[in-house]
This record gives sequence, structure tokens and C-alpha cells, in this order.
Amino acid sequence: MSGSALISRPEFGTLERHRRELTAYCYRMLGSPFEAEDAVQETLLRAWRGLDRFEGRAQVRSWLYKIATNVCLDMLDGRKRRARPVDLGPARSPDGPIGDQRSAIEWVEPMPDGLVTAPEDDPAELASARETLRLAFVAALQHLPPRQRAVLILCEVLRWKASEAAELLDTSVASVNSALQRARATLDASNLGDGEMPAPDALDADARRLLADYVRAFEAYDMDALAALIRQDAAQSMPPYELWLRGRDDILRWWRGPGAGCTGSRVIPARDANGCPAFAQYRRSTDGDGHDAWALQVLHLDSDGQIAEFAFFLDVEAVFPLFGLPLHLA
Repeated sequence: MSGSALISRPEFGTLERHRRELTAYCYRMLGSPFEAEDAVQETLLRAWRGLDRFEGRAQVRSWLYKIATNVCLDMLDGRKRRARPVDLGPARSPDGPIGDQRSAIEWVEPMPDGLVTAPEDDPAELASARETLRLAFVAALQHLPPRQRAVLILCEVLRWKASEAAELLDTSVASVNSALQRARATLDASNLGDGEMPAPDALDADARRLLADYVRAFEAYDMDALAALIRQDAAQSMPPYELWLRGRDDILRWWRGPGAGCTGSRVIPARDANGCPAFAQYRRSTDGDGHDAWALQVLHLDSDGQIAEFAFFLDVEAVFPLFGLPLHLA
């Protein structure tokens, strides 16, 4: 593989410098930043313990990916796949019940961009990496059997040769090509979303203005202003609830009705998530003292400059610390 030299016995620092790309790989495999971190920690621990047996016949990078793949396959063995609410059934009425909460283990969870990409990365590679970290893409990967998932990520995302993937998975090139063909067919049948989202650091002036307008309109809870920013067929989901909505009218109707408690919220920029801009939403505290964390909002913008999807992650006690966000604003 490119990027790592052949060495006889790597020191731990040599292993650690691969943490970011290993985290991205494990996140695509597992759909959770927390499980990805556990997988990377286990990968580095196994590598450290195996240093005496490392003979330099493989590159450090490919050796680490082999360990990481085995760790992920072990973690995925017998487990239900992660999903988004949109994967579980049709959109619901904004006037109906919000639905049941599902265990957090079932949901695709947001990943801070800074844990899996770096500003100094090649711009073209950075844009490609962010596109393959989108929530819709990561959720689509979860439809694949684990070994097919590994093959597709290695060959399609990381651009490994089929022979390299075959060596990592201890299988044949023909088997890799067959798995890749089946994985592509499954992804082609998936609806991966609503057009390309420019990378957050590449947003043009119009997109930045749109986001600023959105923050002002949401904090004012101005439905007319919000309507002008949202695409007509936009979607909204709110893990851990099953409910998801399709269409600007239904979204606004829900915000006016069951979601009216968001009136008076504060919305502040957060670290970009899954290649998209993200915001921390705080609702007024019930005791009147400041604002309490309510949701991490991940917004998907379409190429025409409208908001195409809202993903509101309500498990703030887990997600906000991951993004370096406080749980309360005075």
C-alpha cells in the first residue's frame, strides 16, 4: 500500500499515526464513532502485542488494516445492523405519535469530521472521504454482509487493488471481485440521498449565508423564513425515535405542533459531522435557568442551495461530549 514504508519492527508511534484513517475505516464498518474508537484501540493494542512477531514482510499500514478488519468482523458477528429511521419504514404523519424509542445500538451515529479527516489532507482525497462518510452512505454500507462491506470499503473507498484486499482477507482475487460485484449491486439499489453536499470548508458564500439565515430563523422560530430555506421534499429524522418526516409542509407542521417546545432555542455551530455542517440545539431549561442540550443537528444541503435533510440526534449525553459541546448554556 502507498503511504507506509517497509520496516523491520515498527515503534508504537508508527502505529499511532494511522489512528485517524483507521477510525474512518472502522466507522464505515460499524456505523458508530464509539465502537470505531473501541475497535481502533483494540487494533493498536493487538499490534503492539504482536510487534515481536512482525517480520516486515507486509507494510505497517496493510498489517494494521488486517488487524482492524478482523476486530470489526468480530464485533459485527451476530449483531443487528445499524440503521437510520428512514430505513425502518415509510414517513409518518406529523400529527401522529412520535413512535417508540429504539436502543442506541441500532442507530447510525454521527462522527465528527476532525476525528477522521485532517485539513492538511489532499483536497480531492478530503472531498472523497467526506462523501463516503455521509450518514446515508454509512447507513447503506450496513445493508452489506460484513465481509462484503470490508471489500467495498477497501476497494471502492480506499482504492486498494483486488489482490491486496484478497491478501488482507485471506481469500482469492476471484472471491473479492465477486463480493465487490454483489456489494455494488446492493448499493446501487439503495437511495443514497439528495445530491452532493459540498465539503464544509468549501462552502461558498451563498451556502454560508443560507446556514446563517437558518440559525436566525430557527432561533426566532419563524416558520415563514424557515420555509424559504427548506427543499420541498426535504426529510427529517430524530434518533432514537422511529418517527421521520418527508416534505417541507410536514416538517413545518410538526415544528408548529409536537415540536413547538423548540421555541426559544439557541443554535450554535458545532464541529462538522459526516461531511456536513452541524449545529448544537439548546432548548430553554424547564427551571428557567439558561438552556439545556436538546439535539445535535446535522444538515444536508443540496447543490441548489437548500436544506435537503435534517438529522436531529437526541442522545445528547453521548453525542455532545464527542463534539466537545457543553450540556448546558447559562
